Amino acid sequence: MTDQPNNTTADSRRREEGGVWSTVRLVIEALLIAFVIRTFLFQPYNIPSGSMKPTLLVGDYLFVSKLSYGYGPHSFDFHISLFGNDLFDFGPLPFRGRIFASQPERGDIVVFKLPTNPKIDYIKRLIGLPGDRIQVKEGELYINGRKVKRERLPDEVVTEGPYAGMHIRRYRETLPNGRSYVIRDIFRDTPADNTQEYVVPPGHYFMMGDNRDNSTDSRFLDQVGYVPYENLVGEAKIIFFSHDEQASPFLPWTWITHIRWSRIGTWLGS
Repeated sequence: MTDQPNNTTADSRRREEGGVWSTVRLVIEALLIAFVIRTFLFQPYNIPSGSMKPTLLVGDYLFVSKLSYGYGPHSFDFHISLFGNDLFDFGPLPFRGRIFASQPERGDIVVFKLPTNPKIDYIKRLIGLPGDRIQVKEGELYINGRKVKRERLPDEVVTEGPYAGMHIRRYRETLPNGRSYVIRDIFRDTPADNTQEYVVPPGHYFMMGDNRDNSTDSRFLDQVGYVPYENLVGEAKIIFFSHDEQASPFLPWTWITHIRWSRIGTWLGS
């Protein structure tokens, strides 16, 4: 009597190997799809500061559309750092201008590379277009010599952080193109409440934070100044996740208990 190969065992092994490879292939395909989406379409960002309150809060996570303005030198610019040292630094692409270029609109919430340090991302609202004259007088915004319409809203009562319980003035500001949003006005007669008249150079934009008394933006020429078109990364479109400032990365259960459910899915784009 001759021994016969155990076909059942061999078939089972092949099925297991095939199942493992299918799983690996599925993971690789998912990672490639995520990489393509992040690189060419939508990039996630989180909000680390309050300069865009009340529109954007610390702990908001956004998707930013890279297609909104086309691809520029900084569209694929990213770096990975550890303990202050760059482990990987893929700098701006070696060309000027933009591919599939599209002009931003007044009122867009824009992610851009800081002109004074292109490794840093900023997010602000686009207020001034090339050639515009921008000025703030007594806390009110003027564009090309005309005061921008604003309407007083009920005060905001701060619910989080060191200023919890504080009442803050709010206004609904409406730009000449009809774009409307809410701004904060915490203090009166700060240096940024009365500025020079800025003339936006060709190919540049003037950015401001909605939290007018707590935003380092184009009003400060030595820190931000006018933002070149090629520094634009994309337009903020939607909040896909948000947690309050009491959530801790070292306490995973707080990621659930401190979610701001009402902010998830908030549309930001034009």
